[in-house]
Amino acid sequence: MRDIPWEEIINRIMLPACIATLKMLVLGALLGGFFGFILAMIMYMTREDGIRPNKTVNTISNALISVIRSFPFIILMVSIIPLTRLIVGTSIGWQAAIVPLTVAATPFMARIFENSLKEVNPSLVEAAKSFGASDMQIIFKVVIVEALPSLVSGYILSVIQVLNFTAVAGTIGAGGLGASALQYGYQSNNDKVMYSIVLVLVVWVILIQVIGDFVYKKIR
Repeated sequence: MRDIPWEEIINRIMLPACIATLKMLVLGALLGGFFGFILAMIMYMTREDGIRPNKTVNTISNALISVIRSFPFIILMVSIIPLTRLIVGTSIGWQAAIVPLTVAATPFMARIFENSLKEVNPSLVEAAKSFGASDMQIIFKVVIVEALPSLVSGYILSVIQVLNFTAVAGTIGAGGLGASALQYGYQSNNDKVMYSIVLVLVVWVILIQVIGDFVYKKIR
């Protein structure tokens, strides 16, 4: 094992890995949040005491979330390689990782968002109905407004989970900090690189949590 100078660690290893991880994190969190919120809204609206009860749709949505969440991420990522190739054209690189990251993040966020929506006082929804509010008005002006602090808190937790997923994805071809930790740290028996990457991930998690707490306090 040769001693890699800090300049090389930062410029050749850490910086490209951080950029790749950031791309995976941002796109995975945004797409997972978007599709997860839609799925959560479907679950909320179609439940037995929801705005538009539909047992069939609710059961299918619930089953879909449970099935996907039962897969360990690394197994999920490998099992949908054909889908990844179909969408992106390749199964390696940070671009390819966006597909499994989105697939894994969507049901995770959907369940968290659904629980946040369930916390809204049903009497507020009933009051809005009595005033003749439409479904969309109830959703956007009552439910989301009341659930927003909890939604933000849940989303921050989900973003941290997506960051964990990116590290796992890096070990099987996605690049980023996970790949660098494996290749330049673990496999090269280089503790300096390994713990530097661990430190970066810890700092990222702390930053995400601090930003999330700040936003939560502002809208609470």
